[in-house]
Amino acid sequence: MSIPPAKIASVRRTLWHRVRFQLGAGLLLAVAIPYFLRLQLEYGQSDVDSLNNSLLGTVAALLLGYYAFRRVSHYPGVRASYHILPSFAASFGLALAVFFFARLDYSRLHFLASFLLCVGWYYVVYFKLQRQQRMRIGVVPAGEVDHLFEIPDVGWVRLADGSRDQPCDAIVADLRADMPDDWERFLADRALAGTLVMHVKQMEESLTGRVAIEHLSENTLGSLIPGIVYAKIKRLSDIIVSLAALPFLIPLFAVLAIMIRLDSPGPVFFRQERMGYRGHPFRMWKFRTMRHGHATADAREAAMTRDGDDRVTKIGRPLRRYRIDELPQVINILKGEMSWIGPRPEAVPLSLWYEAELPFYRYRHIVRPGITGWAQVRQGHVAEVEDVLWKLHYDFYYIKNFSFWLDVLIVAGTMKTVFNGFGAR
Repeated sequence: MSIPPAKIASVRRTLWHRVRFQLGAGLLLAVAIPYFLRLQLEYGQSDVDSLNNSLLGTVAALLLGYYAFRRVSHYPGVRASYHILPSFAASFGLALAVFFFARLDYSRLHFLASFLLCVGWYYVVYFKLQRQQRMRIGVVPAGEVDHLFEIPDVGWVRLADGSRDQPCDAIVADLRADMPDDWERFLADRALAGTLVMHVKQMEESLTGRVAIEHLSENTLGSLIPGIVYAKIKRLSDIIVSLAALPFLIPLFAVLAIMIRLDSPGPVFFRQERMGYRGHPFRMWKFRTMRHGHATADAREAAMTRDGDDRVTKIGRPLRRYRIDELPQVINILKGEMSWIGPRPEAVPLSLWYEAELPFYRYRHIVRPGITGWAQVRQGHVAEVEDVLWKLHYDFYYIKNFSFWLDVLIVAGTMKTVFNGFGAR
């Protein structure tokens, strides 16, 4: 069911007015006012030139920071307030880098004042102006819709014959269900009135960050094929970042190697066959965090790490908690077997088990596996088939929305999980 053009135009006007207000007021408060206050002081011509450079730099930084903030904050489950400071810190930092490498003079006081006022303004916008009550979404009681009520932070309204006129921000229905004619007329009337009407799967995906794939007929595989151009750009950036990180990682690796050898006997590195890009197995590198020689008869069981696993060594626990044990995978990245960001590669015995139990599991290999990914920051480490099914939904969401901005969001989420140890075992 399509959205009426009048509704689309109304939404666009509302968004444009909001953007114009946020950007206009931000430019006035964070850029123009500090600039004119500084101009009132008596300076020489060189000082005015540096102030003009600062003006251009802060305008560009604010626009870029706002654009980045908008792009990462629209993904499901994202608290926009968490990304205000990182977005503008990155954009203002980029402007400073341009000034530094171009050897341009600028006013440090004006630049710092603009940055602080900019961040403060957008926090005020978010907490005072942008925060609204939970969305009220009406649910048509037909088909498979009951699971929607388990999604938190939404005001679900179960519609009934006597309560169809309740005010709702959107209406969700199982449009593939065989619903009565009066409900179909109701959906058509609400859509014509300008209310957003969505299919249950579209609504679930937008609220949870998961793409549920249970049957081939339910999805268009073309919508899950990642962007080819961005895949090439990402591969190039993986190489550049890896080479830039090596001078810092090599001394760290030397220290950790000594600590691991002193902690328990055995090799420093742990290498394991993992299922990789396009379904080709590869040997993944990690720091050893478990006792060497702790063998088990079941290869599948040996590949799993459970909560409180007694095989983990003393030094291995903090390495696993803060994901430091994953850093040697920079070797796999340089070899083209992995990326910094992507679906986490599973051990071959586990991957073969999941492929036998879960439909479409192999499709997650269409992109390079990563050290971190959307499922890792949203769900953490899992091993059982039931949990892996949910992880698969996150992986497919990443593949479907494969983009630079989603990767930026994953990097921010990874930094958070590194500090709180979410999902580690």
